[in-house]
Formats: sequence, structure tokens, C-alpha cells
Amino acid sequence: MRKKWLRACGLVLCLLLALTLGGCRQYRARMMFGTGGTAGTYYSYGGVLAQYMKDYADVRVTAVSTGGSKVNIQSIQDGDFQLGFTQSDVMTYGWNGTRAFEKDGATHDFRVLGCVYAETVQLITMDKNINSVADLKGKSVSIGEAGSGVYFNALDVLEGAGLSLDDIKPQYQSFEDSKESLKDGKIDAAFIVAGAPTSAITELATTNGVRLLNIDKDLRDRILEKCPYYEALEIPAGTYPGQDEPVETITVEATVIVSAAADKEMVHDLTAAIFDHSEEIAEENAKGEELSLETATSITTVPYHEGAAQYYAEHGYTVNTEEGGSVQ
Repeated sequence: MRKKWLRACGLVLCLLLALTLGGCRQYRARMMFGTGGTAGTYYSYGGVLAQYMKDYADVRVTAVSTGGSKVNIQSIQDGDFQLGFTQSDVMTYGWNGTRAFEKDGATHDFRVLGCVYAETVQLITMDKNINSVADLKGKSVSIGEAGSGVYFNALDVLEGAGLSLDDIKPQYQSFEDSKESLKDGKIDAAFIVAGAPTSAITELATTNGVRLLNIDKDLRDRILEKCPYYEALEIPAGTYPGQDEPVETITVEATVIVSAAADKEMVHDLTAAIFDHSEEIAEENAKGEELSLETATSITTVPYHEGAAQYYAEHGYTVNTEEGGSVQ
């Protein structure tokens, strides 16, 4: 009996050892992926992309919640992150040292991996007396955290409507704080810039009946003329509970950036991990439906990483990899 017991114990130990060793997968590198606030699309989608990069590029990618676009660019510059989400407009500010980066100066420590989806400027309210951007005058409005991409998007929209920060009561809040403040009646409206549907807005629409305001016609034309990095976009009816009509607005591109110092072959494989598996990614997150090589290669203001460029070239797309260069 003792021999049988010892033999059984030995077998169990062997199995446990095999499972332990099998679970200790050896990755060729580790990368930190800066996303955004937990209530936004960056965070949820970043987790999905990180998993595909782990599975198919053999890189241990960890998606972490951050303050968003500018923080992610600066964290790559500081060497704390190697990947990050950023709005295409904020990325351009960082590269050129303008607007959000006027004080800090330009940074060229990052490169484009690819655009992944449209980031929609969404202006929401529960106040029945607010039906246009012009109606925000004198109101308490969340315009995103100071210096964030949302902040500058809000400025562009307000200026297009002939308003300045002096005309409203600006509140500098994250998506989550904006949601809670609207619920509690502490603010009258909020700018949310993220892929639609956005979880924070869906929650409000379900529980409190939030409305989206149109950014259309003359207002949109004025914004697009002054700020050509925007594009017109329609949020289809039914995107949110109770939204019976389409909503006209503007958009920038959600872009994945990578450290300029990252290995070329590795970045090629990270790019492939996303775009070779777009259908599977779409099953896990609706934003995956927007993955396309045409959209991925649309950036002209900031150069692409050579590894990403190699992947796109293999599929018939040419992108710029030179500082100050342009796509031929």
C-alpha cells in the first residue's frame, strides 16, 4: 500500500510540474501598452489587442489604464511604455510640438503601427433645453481632462460655434467622472471622444436617457475647414438605447503607436497579430469590424515604424517611414 501511495504521489507531482512548466511561457519580449480610462474604448479594446499580440507575436503585452493619448506618447518617450493608443490629432501635436505639446516640445520617440478605428466626437446631455452646441453658453460642460485629446476636440467644436471657454463653465473630467456628474446633475453636458458605442454613454442612455447632439451642416464645415485632421461621420440610429435618429458629428482616428526603438521584426509580427486576425478580434470587440489595411495606412503626418511598413508592403500598401517625408 505504501509503495502504491508513493507512486501515486509521484505521479501527481509530475503532473503538477508539467503544468507549471507549461504555464511559464517564455516570451521574446515584454511590452507595456498604454490605453485610456476604464470607461472608454481604449481600455477594453486594448486588452483584446494585447491578447492577440501575446498569442500570435510571442510578445508579452500588458494593457494598462492611463490618462489617454498625451500620457501614452510621453510614456513611450520616457521608456515606460512601448505601445500606446493615441488620437491621430494629438499624435500630430506631439510630433510637431504644438497645442498639447507646446510646453513640453516635440517628441520623435514613437512611430505609427496603424490606425484601428474612428474616434467619434460625442456631445451628450440630459438637459432638454440644450439642443445644439450654441445652447452650451452659460452651461457647465465637461471638456475632458486638461490637455487631453478630448479637451482640444471640445475647443475646436466650441470655437466653430463661436464660443470660447469663457462662454461656458468648463469642467475637466474623465469619461467616468463625466458620466457620474451627468447622473448627479452636477454638469449639463459632456464631450466624450471614443469609438461608438462607448460604454459610459450606453450606461447613461440605458439608465438616464442621455441624448447626443448633432455637429452638422455649417458648424461641421467650419470645423473641417480649420482643422483638416477631422472627418465627417454619422452615428447610425440605434447605436445607443433610445437613439432613434442618426447623429451627425466629426471624427479622428484611434491609432496604435510603438516605440521608435522597437525591433523591426517584432513590430512586423505585432502588426500581423492584429490585421491577420481582424475577424476573430471583431467577435470579441465591435471595434474590430473597423480593422482594414486601407484605414491602417491612412496616416500621413507621422512616420510609420519600419516593421509595420514591411507588413503593409507585403499586402500592397506603401506608407511613409521617414521623418518629414511623404508617401509616394
